[in-house]
Amino acid sequence: MLAGCRFQAANALRPLARTITYRASNFYTDPSKNQEPGVSTSPDISTEQREILDRALRVDQAGEIAANWIYRGQFAVLGRDPRVGPLIQEMWDQEKVHLEVMDKLQLQHEVRPTLLSEFAKAAGFALGAATALMGKEAAMACTEAVETVIGEHYDDQLKDFELLPSSHPSIPLLRDVIKEFRDDELEHLDTAVEHHSQRAPAHALLSAVVGGGCKVAIELCKRF
Repeated sequence: MLAGCRFQAANALRPLARTITYRASNFYTDPSKNQEPGVSTSPDISTEQREILDRALRVDQAGEIAANWIYRGQFAVLGRDPRVGPLIQEMWDQEKVHLEVMDKLQLQHEVRPTLLSEFAKAAGFALGAATALMGKEAAMACTEAVETVIGEHYDDQLKDFELLPSSHPSIPLLRDVIKEFRDDELEHLDTAVEHHSQRAPAHALLSAVVGGGCKVAIELCKRF
């Protein structure tokens, strides 16, 4: 019941309709757009606004590092599985793009990376591998729990970004990137549920532990 409610809450964050024709991340992955002002410059903003931007990008970059290593750990165990392996690879490939974009955003806005990046890699790989060793359903339950927290986190972040000025082209672009990544993460959540995440042994406990760990990690990366 709790898992179902959490899944419904995450679904409520998803827009009623989503067009695929525009992906804001293309501005960071397409070399021809490298000199666009929204990609190459950062706004002159107040100290309070700068703290919002710095904290957000530091956490987001760390989160994408961890996500990549979670999928790396899952793939190390289940990569040869003919059904689950390609799913993990597909989601991992998308997270690689997310990390590429976050790395460029960190440089663009001159944000200090988290001091916990190496820990994020190690913890992410351990979590991915451990849940995969518990079985396919447990691996999908891990994805469900992580993506639920990240989807909610990105949605909360968009509210914080309302305090940033839209007059500089990098800010509307950043909002669009976060919306895009939020929707990607919620699609991963859908994929996990469709592939029986909620059949995992002790699903509620596993979800609570993984989700709680993600929330603690977010708060630590804001500070460090």
